[in-house]
Amino acid sequence: MRAEPLTPPNYVLGRRLALMAMDAALMVLVFWLTYLLRLSNPWPWQLQEQIWLLLLLVPVGVVVLALSGWYQGLTRYAASHSLYGLLPRTALLLLIVAVLRPVFGLPAPPRSFWLFFWFLYCCTGIGVRVVLRDVLRLALARSGTPLASWPRASAGADERASGPRPVVVYGAGEAGSRLIDALRFDPRWKLVAVIDDDPSLWMWSRRLQGLPIASPDQLPQLIRRHGLQAVLLAIPSAGRVRRRELVNELRELGLEVLTIPSLQEIASGHVRVADLRRVAIEDLLGRDPSTPDPELLRAAVSGKTVLISGGGGSIGSELARQVLALAPSRLILLDHSEYALYAIERELRQRLLSDAALPQGLEVTAVLADVADQPRMERLCRREGVEVIFHAAAYKHVPLVEANLAAGLRNNVLGTQALLEAALATGVERFTLISTDKAVRPTNAMGASKRVCELLVQEAAARQSRTICAMVRFGNVLGSSGSVVPLFREQIAAGGPVTVTHPDVIRYFMTIAEAVELVLQASAIAKGGEVFLLDMGDPVAINDLARQMIELSGCSVRDDANPDGDIAIEYTGLRPGEKLYEELLVTPDDAPTCHPLIRQAREPAPASADLLQAVRQLLAAAANDDTPTALGILNRLVPDYRPSRASVPATGSGARL
Repeated sequence: MRAEPLTPPNYVLGRRLALMAMDAALMVLVFWLTYLLRLSNPWPWQLQEQIWLLLLLVPVGVVVLALSGWYQGLTRYAASHSLYGLLPRTALLLLIVAVLRPVFGLPAPPRSFWLFFWFLYCCTGIGVRVVLRDVLRLALARSGTPLASWPRASAGADERASGPRPVVVYGAGEAGSRLIDALRFDPRWKLVAVIDDDPSLWMWSRRLQGLPIASPDQLPQLIRRHGLQAVLLAIPSAGRVRRRELVNELRELGLEVLTIPSLQEIASGHVRVADLRRVAIEDLLGRDPSTPDPELLRAAVSGKTVLISGGGGSIGSELARQVLALAPSRLILLDHSEYALYAIERELRQRLLSDAALPQGLEVTAVLADVADQPRMERLCRREGVEVIFHAAAYKHVPLVEANLAAGLRNNVLGTQALLEAALATGVERFTLISTDKAVRPTNAMGASKRVCELLVQEAAARQSRTICAMVRFGNVLGSSGSVVPLFREQIAAGGPVTVTHPDVIRYFMTIAEAVELVLQASAIAKGGEVFLLDMGDPVAINDLARQMIELSGCSVRDDANPDGDIAIEYTGLRPGEKLYEELLVTPDDAPTCHPLIRQAREPAPASADLLQAVRQLLAAAANDDTPTALGILNRLVPDYRPSRASVPATGSGARL
């Protein structure tokens, strides 16, 4: 990270001397005003008699202000806290002068002098600083340095040339007030009004920092009057449902929507209210996140040695971050990708060094290994004393696994079986498999392989009771590797087209952070053999998702209704093994758990001997790269597996369960 240049010392000294001279002049002015207001005479004899007191008051005042840190604050951020800081400093100044006056033999001023001087100097001192603040902000704004970027960056020449954009702030709360204060002199924006849903704020013509507060119904009028171009959302506490409603309403009016960071981001100190960005699709998809149960989270991993397979992947790395915050005794990250493992280990070590809230002294171990190597997995679990395993290692990209079946089966099925057997052999307390909705009535080899993994975990749970074995099944997570959201984002950045397989495809979405949070809680409530399902909210049409992402990026969709649009959507057809919609249940029955967003499926487990024999045959076929035989066995292991026509083998053999 590039270090910012330090402010020259002579600049700081010159600034402080100028402020001291200004305060000295103010003291002289206030001294004269005190006698003028008290005696209604611009040059009374009492003032002439007390002129020597002024020669004591000015140097003592400047010294008191300097020693008390008055000149250390940044003038451009002067506000009410400056007034509160000047009140006691002025009182201390007058107290010292009152004590020193008889020492120097100076005559006593009128008794009201002290109160008048204290009041007038505080008012004028703060007033002058507020004026200086606004003059400084205006000068910096005209120079092309927006307040939102002080002191880090300057606005580009293209931004300055285009002139300020007329905008409104949506939200008259504290966040809105702070945003207005930060952007008032920013050359990129021309603040027109504040919008809020609360009728009490606009029915009586109320104002926020001089800006009129209007109702949402007045937006069309503001667009016509001011040429309104964008809305700045200042409602960080609003949930996804509310944000989605607002964004849809504002987009229909042709307005670009920008938002301030979330409350969590602001509280972290890494971003500020003025760090505006376009509304991301992650802000709108899914339902509002739930409040986690801290007792369940602690019960899952606190004080335990935790191993996460696939620790460098999307789910595995987020598991590592959340587990780290729950104070395990040790954290072991397992992956066969060198760079992914290096990246997450480096991130966690940096967090441990920089975040005092994280458990200090916690050991993070990175293990570069193949999860399918069962002897090594046993040695690892035994040597490190592993107590909890989260198995997130898997190949999940549907077309790639479809085209590379042997590799997919070895990584997904053999990897799960090897790590599971190692856990059983070494007495691990809990084993939790991260599964997918594609395992339900699968139409692709990836989903079928994950269903076999589920069957292995169910069989292990039925075979013994020492290790609690369970699995958690959920749908798509936003931003994960291979997810449609990053793909659409890349296509939009390249100018399109955005490719959608079918106009009727729908999917469930959840943020990675919330999915992992629920996985941890599900692991804590597991008793053995459960298939847990996460509440994914309402399904999302991928076609609508593509349109939303195009429009949120500031572009328009090019179609028959709008031939002059920016980016087109192209339909490429369903890929091999892809379904129009995904499911979470193999059978129609499920049951609630103690967590409102976690349910438990009721699914029959296969006979142990038949399952293990068929899995051995499946893995043998994969080892021989015998795709037709492997597909045939996979179809018998998972009777609901309906592969695409291109994937159905001509012949096949294997045990039928």
